[in-house]
Amino acid sequence: MNVSLLLIILLVGAFATYFAGDKLASKVALLFSLVALGISIALLNAYNSGANISFFKFWINKPLVSYSLTADGLSLIMLLLTSTLTPLIIYSSFGNEYKNAKSFYALILFMSFAMTGTFLASDGLLYYIFWELALIPIYFIALIWGNGEVEERKKAVVKFFIYTLAGSLFMLIAFVYLYQKAGSFMLQDLYKVELSRMEQFWIFWAFFLAYAIKIPIIPFHTWQAKVYQKAPTVGTMLLSGIMLKMGLYSVLRWQLPITPIASKTYLPILIGLGIAGVIYGSILALRQKDLKKLLAYSSLAHVGLIAAGCYTLNIDGLRGAVLQMISHGFVVVGLFFAAEIIYRRFDTRVIAEMGGIRSQAPKFASLFMILVLASVALPTTFNFVGEFTVLYSLYQINVWFAVLGGTTIILGAYYMLKMYQQVMLGETNTKVFADVTLHETIVLVIIIAVIFFFGLYPRPINELINPSLDQILRTINRIQ
Repeated sequence: MNVSLLLIILLVGAFATYFAGDKLASKVALLFSLVALGISIALLNAYNSGANISFFKFWINKPLVSYSLTADGLSLIMLLLTSTLTPLIIYSSFGNEYKNAKSFYALILFMSFAMTGTFLASDGLLYYIFWELALIPIYFIALIWGNGEVEERKKAVVKFFIYTLAGSLFMLIAFVYLYQKAGSFMLQDLYKVELSRMEQFWIFWAFFLAYAIKIPIIPFHTWQAKVYQKAPTVGTMLLSGIMLKMGLYSVLRWQLPITPIASKTYLPILIGLGIAGVIYGSILALRQKDLKKLLAYSSLAHVGLIAAGCYTLNIDGLRGAVLQMISHGFVVVGLFFAAEIIYRRFDTRVIAEMGGIRSQAPKFASLFMILVLASVALPTTFNFVGEFTVLYSLYQINVWFAVLGGTTIILGAYYMLKMYQQVMLGETNTKVFADVTLHETIVLVIIIAVIFFFGLYPRPINELINPSLDQILRTINRIQ
């Protein structure tokens, strides 16, 4: 099966959505996103049957650039995350009205196209092109359809754009240097390049700047909370649910195997930065009065633990990080959608102006409670599997890494349950809060079903990603 068909469908879908007009845009976008999901499942079946689902074609002669796409277990799980969340995010927006809806939904599909290309590309320059393309649609989504004052929104979005673009330029310089050594941008050729210790250090930090800003890892996180707050909820879902995973995926696929000596040398520092993000994000979440900003800092804390897992350089850490990437994607999308449901009824994101929702909407209160418990890694939920595996990997390196990393569970339980108490319980708000509609229920139930299914049975994901992660570790350990 031609893996590029998935990209073609998403790109054609973006144009079809735009030309369908405002009235049909959302439905056309949903249709094409569901077709993309079907193709992703077909690719998974082809991979499991032993088929080679890569695609290669020479693109540019000088420099030598190839249109090369490769789908292994790691990239496939990221494709499935993207192609599953995209229709859910589109469908969740049906309760909102957007001016120039055709452009809005076309940009969502184009962003999905670019993120999918990032996960599939096995040529460095092609990967970089997709990486940068993903930035364009989210910039316009946040700028045009975002919340709050135009000037504040513009300031937050432009800062995000400049930060991300600046970090990416360092990555491009690293790729150009590697091309001079390898004579190719192909991933497998870059893995074989023999770099001195000093060369690896410079390449490592060039990649790190690009990925640390995108993920984000402190102290490169300063754009995150404002953009999450100012972007429309659909944009926040795309950023937190999928786009930040581009950075985490890239750490595993590109950074660690190309610079193994530097990765091992800086291991304590990188794990320390990840754990610092856990504690810092949790403390800031405790102080938030805006619901979206609280969830943004909660996401920063969880992502810090994932980053720490990526840099452990052992199989448990890498496996736990990937499991946590997937679980975080579904949980954070569910939480931001719950925040959007509240905003639709109360027209506010200030926690102090909420309260009493449970007495008016018991169904929504129950669904929201499940998402909160999943966020704090309650056993039997998907987050528990990923967080426990990452903490176990940290324990293998240093017990204090595990102890400090484990604060995400304690602090997370405190600020999330406190938030739930303030938002859902207490005195009834003077405004009427209608219980969830059918389409809101469908979105939340699908997310919760995924959370519990893989929380109880993560084996299919483990079997899919283990061969790829083993290969990555073998590449990292080729130089002792």
